[in-house]
Amino acid sequence: MAGMSIDAAPLRQSQANKSTSFIAISGLSKTFATLQGDRIEALIDINVAISAGSFATIVGPSGCGKSTLLRILAGLIPASAGSVEIAGQKVAGPRKDIGMVFQSSILLPWRTVLDNVMLPAEILGIPRDRARSRAQELLRMVHLEGFDNKYPQELSGGMQQRASIARALLHDPAILLMDEPFGALDAMTREQMNLELQRIWQESGKTVILVTHSIPEAVFLGDDVLVMTPRPGRLAQVLPVALPRPRGLDGMATPEFGALTREIRLLLQQKGTLD
Repeated sequence: MAGMSIDAAPLRQSQANKSTSFIAISGLSKTFATLQGDRIEALIDINVAISAGSFATIVGPSGCGKSTLLRILAGLIPASAGSVEIAGQKVAGPRKDIGMVFQSSILLPWRTVLDNVMLPAEILGIPRDRARSRAQELLRMVHLEGFDNKYPQELSGGMQQRASIARALLHDPAILLMDEPFGALDAMTREQMNLELQRIWQESGKTVILVTHSIPEAVFLGDDVLVMTPRPGRLAQVLPVALPRPRGLDGMATPEFGALTREIRLLLQQKGTLD
């Protein structure tokens, strides 16, 4: 699936093009003001369209605005210029059709795994019986059945992240935003989590946008890889990943996979950094 386009002019001018995009980002810029009165440009003129059900990955150097872009998409912070539309509606604040997963699982240590997964139900007013049934279904999907009554400290790091993914999916959001979800895991666990996330995405049918510092991870998971420049963050290029699915770890040793990772590294080097 090649789920994106980066042709700025049609994105801004053609309503037909916007109507076929599930997520349409147009002329998006973000500037922060410091306490000293300085202005920091985090993002400049981001234009991209994302189709429903696709898996997009974002890669770039530290401080290039990857997480800022994700938070604007989630409606957690406003853009300074431009717009984000989801299914034709402008994002103007937090939305119920978005779930988020962060680098830390942020599970509450005094709650069981099941109760942690059910937490959004309390915030959104979902009936407890329905939420419990949904949570148990999700725990099976992320291969945590039988761990309902365990506590976070009794789980490995990878299991904790799987629980946080289940929690983010409890209210059945259309979009899952993931900010370096596997950055704190060891290399072997991270590879296994990549396989798990690919499976969960294919089973759930969600639109997923994942931020990562890992070029191989971006290629392995993505239908398209958004490559960002150093701050102020611009979208340097969108690279489609035409590798067959489902992808296995052995595929990372193929010439096609290697060519894509080299292309991204070269692009980052040309932009002045390689993180």
